[in-house]
Amino acid sequence: MAEKQIDMVLIPDLEITENNSEKWMYHSQAIAVNMSNRMEELGMTQRALAEKMNCTQQYVSKVLKGRENLSLETLCKIENALGIKIL
Repeated sequence: MAEKQIDMVLIPDLEITENNSEKWMYHSQAIAVNMSNRMEELGMTQRALAEKMNCTQQYVSKVLKGRENLSLETLCKIENALGIKIL
């Protein structure tokens, strides 16, 4: 009986995960908008931001499209480079 209860608990979690599999993209897009706004305020180019983040301009471009699943390390680099709070 315990096995059935465990299975019943896990099934709803799987359904939630499937239904929300792209929720991270909403957050990525919101971060991209904040980044873009701050870059505009600072007059900062993608290349300049990339240098501050120690990454490529191409990666910054991907992030600014709002479709990149960002790591905590990357989020911290963005915060430090732009002087904004994300987390």
